[in-house]
Amino acid sequence: SLPLPRLFPGRLSAFPLFLLALLLGFASLLWLQLSCSGEGPVPGGQDRGAPRQPCPPPAPLQPAQDQPSWGPHRLALLVPFRERFEELLTFVPYMHRFLSKKKIRHRIFILNQVDHFRFNRASLINVGFLESGNDTDYIAMHDVDLLPLNEHLDYSFPEAGPFHVASPELHPLYHYKTYVGGILLLTKQHYELCNGMSNRFWGWGREDDEFYRRIKGAGLQVRRPSGITTGYETFQHLHDPAWRKRDQKRIAAQKQEQFKVDREGGLNNVRYQIESRTDLSVAGAPCTVLNILLDCDTNETPWCTFG
Repeated sequence: SLPLPRLFPGRLSAFPLFLLALLLGFASLLWLQLSCSGEGPVPGGQDRGAPRQPCPPPAPLQPAQDQPSWGPHRLALLVPFRERFEELLTFVPYMHRFLSKKKIRHRIFILNQVDHFRFNRASLINVGFLESGNDTDYIAMHDVDLLPLNEHLDYSFPEAGPFHVASPELHPLYHYKTYVGGILLLTKQHYELCNGMSNRFWGWGREDDEFYRRIKGAGLQVRRPSGITTGYETFQHLHDPAWRKRDQKRIAAQKQEQFKVDREGGLNNVRYQIESRTDLSVAGAPCTVLNILLDCDTNETPWCTFG
């Protein structure tokens, strides 16, 4: 091997070596920042360029309950859920940081349906409402595959009436005027006034359209965001229809029945059991997972099963 003096001719002092090490360290940090993806979504929901390596997670924020200056209201984020764990790993830390930056007191409830019936988003939201506790005074009915990208979106207490965050002019998929799905905020008082959501909707779709009629029937007016200029890039939609097929089957008289307004059922007749309740942390973000067993009267709604 070559002797050291031939590799580094002349005398070496400590200062140039220190400077060189500093430059190498800065270059490494810059490369890491440019080449990794972090936990947040890509703007516009597009996967641009070659796959990037995950960044180290950001430092967890201080829990909302430790921030006494954030005001009196607390949001219960109700997330109907079944078997979308990779989406959950993105959703919980992202929403915790998003709401904390906006100084919104919040609790995240993952409403995990663990029975063998078809998925029932509306019933899960009813259960989440009933189980969310007295320390929350308003709710967000929030899809797990929809992330807000625009920091100007309002998640504050909707005192004037239901506030549809994912409005038709902003949602990447659904643009009809009566749409109230995706993300909808209501005070607990207003949700009770509507008697919650109908429990008759098993499988995908229609439950939010029926809830729009309930809102109108309760004399409430749906409000929507204003001054948001990001259009259809306001949200990132995580759902991949090729990977996760939606349950769109219409069984027995389901199609005809689900166009009707349910004037009898809702919060007053949701049937369920809580199999377990677990408080956990996802990348430093707290949430509560409710494992929920829904019940179904097959004489009333035979389409709750595939049989």
